[in-house]
Amino acid sequence: MVTSDNNQSTAVMFILLGFSEYPQLKVPLFLLFFTIYSVAVLGNVGMIVIIKISPKLQTPMYFFLKHLSFVDLCYSTIVVPKLLENLVVEDRSISIRCCITQFSFGMTCVMTEMVMLAVMAYDRFVAICYPLLYTVYVSPKWCVLLVTVAYSWGIINSIVLIYSLLILSYCETKIIDNFGCEYSVFLSATCSDKHFSEIILYIIANFNVLSTVIIILTSYIFIFVTIFKMHSSSGRYKALSTCASHLTAVTIFYGPMFFLYCIPNFKNSWLMIRVSTVFYTVVIPMLNPLIYSLRNKDVKETFRRLMHIKLFSD
Repeated sequence: MVTSDNNQSTAVMFILLGFSEYPQLKVPLFLLFFTIYSVAVLGNVGMIVIIKISPKLQTPMYFFLKHLSFVDLCYSTIVVPKLLENLVVEDRSISIRCCITQFSFGMTCVMTEMVMLAVMAYDRFVAICYPLLYTVYVSPKWCVLLVTVAYSWGIINSIVLIYSLLILSYCETKIIDNFGCEYSVFLSATCSDKHFSEIILYIIANFNVLSTVIIILTSYIFIFVTIFKMHSSSGRYKALSTCASHLTAVTIFYGPMFFLYCIPNFKNSWLMIRVSTVFYTVVIPMLNPLIYSLRNKDVKETFRRLMHIKLFSD
């Protein structure tokens, strides 16, 4: 009999299978994910430190990039350690409270990164289309406000989604064919009507994806129009190069997010869910600092200067 008793729900345990059906791949997968996580931590922490200590990088673009690195660092740290643990231990159980906690922090990071990418597109739009007014439209106070909005919006969305999960009942231990606490994990484990929760997820996911994508696309339409009107080929190249890293980051972020949350039938494939989840929880936090460091001249020059100073000091 389905019950809504909270004590019964909080006693429910989830068993995250992860990649346990491939026992021969446990060691290679552990080494792979540990390496990726180490690179992600070093890359994002390094990016934050370089931007913080370099006077040349004290601009709005790098201010936003610093917070993007912080969000990526938090997200990978929320998910990957549990993934690594499940690869080496036999007991893969997790309480529903811990699962909801992991989900809430992870969702906050996802929603915050969405808004942050849109904010960075706005920054590039103003810098290229209205360079003379850049210090007015992207002032330090305005930057702080935009970042605050990004974090606040992520927290608000996470709270709404958590509420939609807490009103559900979970009546027995559930085996989950995944390695993390995704929204679909809770929906598959509930023994109550999940229609309302599915609607909430669909509305929030599609609203956030569509609204941020519209902001990004609109910004880049104006950016490309402005670039094509430039008479100097060097000016066009410089303008395009400042957008290349951001466009790459947007592409690799929204791809798996779109398939995972905005196409209902896609969620029926647990294999696709795991592949997409691995990509945007493990791979993307590693790729972003690499993309921005390898394609950004200022960051590379700052890094080389710091290494030069360190070598000579030693």
